[in-house]
Amino acid sequence: MAKRTITVARGDGIGPEIMDASIRVLDAAGADVEWEHIDVGEKVYLAGNTSGITDEAWESIKKNKVLFKAPITTPQGGGYKSLNVTIRKTLGLYANVRPAISYDPFIPSRYPGMNVVTIRENEEDLYAGIEHQQTPEVTQCLKIITRPGCEKICQYAFEYAKAYGRKRITCMIKDNIMKITDGLFVKVFYETAKKYPEIQADDWIIDIGMAKLVDAPEDFDMVLMPNLYGDVATDILGLMTGSVGIAPGANVGADIAMYEAIHGSAPRHAGKNKANPSGLLLSGVMMMVQVGQPEVAEKVHNAWLKTIEDGIVTYDLARKLKAQGKEHTEVGTKEFADAVIERLGQEPSTLAPVRYDKAIQIKKPVLSNVRTEKMDLIGVDIFTRDDCDANTIGDKLVELAKDTGMALKMISNRGQKVYPNGHPETFLTDHWRCRYYAKNQGDIISNSDITDMMNRIDAAGIEVIKTENLYMLNGERAYSLGQGE
Repeated sequence: MAKRTITVARGDGIGPEIMDASIRVLDAAGADVEWEHIDVGEKVYLAGNTSGITDEAWESIKKNKVLFKAPITTPQGGGYKSLNVTIRKTLGLYANVRPAISYDPFIPSRYPGMNVVTIRENEEDLYAGIEHQQTPEVTQCLKIITRPGCEKICQYAFEYAKAYGRKRITCMIKDNIMKITDGLFVKVFYETAKKYPEIQADDWIIDIGMAKLVDAPEDFDMVLMPNLYGDVATDILGLMTGSVGIAPGANVGADIAMYEAIHGSAPRHAGKNKANPSGLLLSGVMMMVQVGQPEVAEKVHNAWLKTIEDGIVTYDLARKLKAQGKEHTEVGTKEFADAVIERLGQEPSTLAPVRYDKAIQIKKPVLSNVRTEKMDLIGVDIFTRDDCDANTIGDKLVELAKDTGMALKMISNRGQKVYPNGHPETFLTDHWRCRYYAKNQGDIISNSDITDMMNRIDAAGIEVIKTENLYMLNGERAYSLGQGE
């Protein structure tokens, strides 16, 4: 059989050193791979490509379906897009997988029993990057949560648990506040859980959930989160293992996957032969399982565990071991790779050896078609800018709607109801959400009703910023209620 071709990005800063070390180990373990190198990152940015990636690089990734990527540096200053976000969203890499495992006492950690896998939604949420300056005082970032996005990540999480023998998934959200967006995420989570009765499913509100996770990570098995929460949580969990330098990561889509360490490019350490290649190497282990070479993954992972057991570490871990008075041998990046290669075929004696007895393929998600579901337009939030008090703008808007088929229900400022019957103590900005319904609330309105109301507001000298339609979806309210409704 022909060798599997994998696209490689050596990255910036410490990236080339840890990538070269990782590839040497994988090759020595018998990886049946042809490495196809591309340029991405700082050099490409500075050549005038604001996305940090060339058309040739895109072609290589799409052809080979697997990218092994070292950390990259995004130049300072405006105009440069995050390459990681660009790759994830462009290629539909919807699932971010990050194991966090404690190797205490060989890598000092306060959490010796931790073995948690985080599955993070990777494409939407606040990372959609849709932001606006709406008034001189008010900015906005849109939180985008879609049903297809929720279905993809939830199905992936349960399929991953099934494939890797995990018994429990905990969903962490903030649906007590964000009832529509995070509410959809956890709703789809439990819909999906019904199809996997052998796997326990529960949920926590993100704030207390993270507190519990930090206090007793051994009580958790897998954690599923929307994008932003997952980004924060995985870095915390990586550090809890003893070092983010050992934390691997995978970004998985329906047809393409990217494997990378979770840490940055650390340019101040570049070229010094001191960086820890473990995070990238263990990402390579995950990659070998996915490309159908589990025997290579097992050999490398066990050799790495044996190296750690033998106290052979790079500077970042040597500091921790020295502080605890534990014996160790500090080596450089190249020498660490040499030590792992020397131990290929060996297994750890204290830490549990790993077993990858089969190539694991996660089934592609099956998505619901909800596009034909009935939506009835029953109201509108018209956002305005006006430098006045709540009663003044409220009374004016009530008057403007008198001879129309619509009525002003309430006005809020930063989400707090301020008209009618507001409180003078409430701090106000120049940004008003004005909620209108049909005069007979519950009746259906039209876009022309909304346009007419907007024109009246504009003619009165009040600036309209934007609108958000209020719908009933299949007879259920599809928007958040204001206070007093």
